[in-house]
Amino acid sequence: RSSDLSLLVLEIKGAVLMQDFIITQKNNIWWGMFPRLMQAGFGNACSCRLHGESDMVPGTLNLALHVGDEVELVLQNRRLFAQVLGLDASKFTTCEQVHGSNVAVVDEALVGAGATTLADTIKDTDALVTNLANVPLLLFFADCVPLLFADERQGVCAVAHAGWRGTVAQIGRNTVEAMQQSFGSRPADIVAAIGPSIGQCCYEVDDFVRSKAEGYEQFLAPRAEKPGKYLLDLWGYNREVLLDAGLKAENILTAGVCTEHNHEMFCSYRAEQGKTGRMGVCLYRMSDNKNA
Repeated sequence: RSSDLSLLVLEIKGAVLMQDFIITQKNNIWWGMFPRLMQAGFGNACSCRLHGESDMVPGTLNLALHVGDEVELVLQNRRLFAQVLGLDASKFTTCEQVHGSNVAVVDEALVGAGATTLADTIKDTDALVTNLANVPLLLFFADCVPLLFADERQGVCAVAHAGWRGTVAQIGRNTVEAMQQSFGSRPADIVAAIGPSIGQCCYEVDDFVRSKAEGYEQFLAPRAEKPGKYLLDLWGYNREVLLDAGLKAENILTAGVCTEHNHEMFCSYRAEQGKTGRMGVCLYRMSDNKNA
């Protein structure tokens, strides 16, 4: 019911009160977006789980083909999502997402990879970069961190999947470097956004994860009541990686929405003990006009 949804949106921690990130809807399909990216000419959407056709979690908007949902229902969800965004679902371009740090450049030949089947998704890749207009890059999340990148000057955008493994492997830096090397982007011109994902409030990790975070240990808070356990701040960690890659602090946006705390609105692997769909995070340049 709309009144229930309004209350639910207002309960998302800070989201609708922050300028960085807002929640919106059309035809009862809900998503979050970063207005600053939109104003720069980059359409963007972090889908909510509400009002889809999924079977694995009935009535939800799962957008991923790899989680055991019925394929045709996922494709219906993708078409619903594309329709409200004014996109062509056949151009959704996806990658395998193996919790690595590889970045692929999307050219004309790769447009639509993974749009209707996993068979032709871009393999062994966790980030996509393109300078093509109206080509929606689409990655999938349920607690891991979505990183969105936009360079208005060069007309380039990118999306990266940063779980803890991708974060410590600095996939954010790798994506910035791919934008530099392939399209001449300057880090100082790039605006990055950290999407809805599990917050430090909820993300407990162990000594093994801490051992991989050399140089960034400040983002792990020891749990006094649980020796060997830590609360990991993936938002802060990724922000620091992006600062180290040369981005300006004022050009790094954060949604500030914990998916576990808000699992009624966004998919959360931890909150739902693994039985959940995936939200889609979509980014695309809206026209052929570049400001270069």
